[in-house]
Amino acid sequence: MPDVIPLDGPFYDDLVVGRRLARQPAVTLHSGVTALHQALVGERLALCLDIELCRAVTGSDRLLVSPGLVMQMSIGQSTTVSRRAVANLFYRNVRLPTPVFVGDTVETAVVVSALADSSPKPGRAHRGKVLVDIVTTANGEPVATYQRCPMLPAAGPDLPEHADDLGDFGPLDLESFVEIIPPEWKLGLLGESAPWSIGESILDPTRDVIDGATSLVRLTHNLAMIHRDASEAPYPERLVYGGHVVGLAQASLSRVVPNIATVLGWHECNHTGPAFEGDLLSFEHTLMDSVEAPSAELQAVRVQGFAHRDDSPVHGTPILDWTVVVLVAPRSPG
Repeated sequence: MPDVIPLDGPFYDDLVVGRRLARQPAVTLHSGVTALHQALVGERLALCLDIELCRAVTGSDRLLVSPGLVMQMSIGQSTTVSRRAVANLFYRNVRLPTPVFVGDTVETAVVVSALADSSPKPGRAHRGKVLVDIVTTANGEPVATYQRCPMLPAAGPDLPEHADDLGDFGPLDLESFVEIIPPEWKLGLLGESAPWSIGESILDPTRDVIDGATSLVRLTHNLAMIHRDASEAPYPERLVYGGHVVGLAQASLSRVVPNIATVLGWHECNHTGPAFEGDLLSFEHTLMDSVEAPSAELQAVRVQGFAHRDDSPVHGTPILDWTVVVLVAPRSPG
């Protein structure tokens, strides 16, 4: 099947399992890109901010690129499949096996792995779910691998009757992330981890507002029309790209857990409600599991995001449920 897709597509019924989507241009993550990303989300990962500390911990003469930015760019590059997306249903099994440093160039491959018709509804155009496998590389090495599932409209009057199994998240296997901890990093230089018990939740008292949403869309070459044009969205307002919410969530986590070295993956990420420009967000962080590794600790954290609007309940309207795996400095013995 031809790789070229019209500028107004693809639609759900254009796709078949195994199709490789055309690649977007590779992007060099220079200091201008990282500075704009920092201005939009304001996270506090020390290895992305302090060149001297980054050199001492990682051995690199270049700053670490935020794993959030790596994912934002990967997702944006993958939107060759989701230009027409009505929504993105989930991200799954995200692994970030190789750290990226300022000056590295990333590019992304996208392959359709499963298709499933959505249930028809009167008065609504037909839709379908598209599961895609995504691999982003830098310097010939994978730096992000995962699946995502956009929902696309169908162009034709009939659904193609796809009914593939889209799979599920499965249980979190935190031990499986130990193998991708950078073995040479001196994480003790980040300071000791603060005590945090499994099941304990921390509400970040600092709320933050979504602004500059289209700047992040353009920075990451996100082609999804619903993030640029309100008339393409199923809401009265333009829908904010869900990765922007995740970026602010990661920034919140970096305030709550100040000695995070990096993010090694996401177990799952569900956008439980829409987000809009100007929304005021709050985040609650719950430690789900932890694993001690040589000179390091892995933590699985469930991050729940809430939008506070005039019509929201007291605790806000749920918009994000994200389980992220972070690498932190080891705790002191005893």
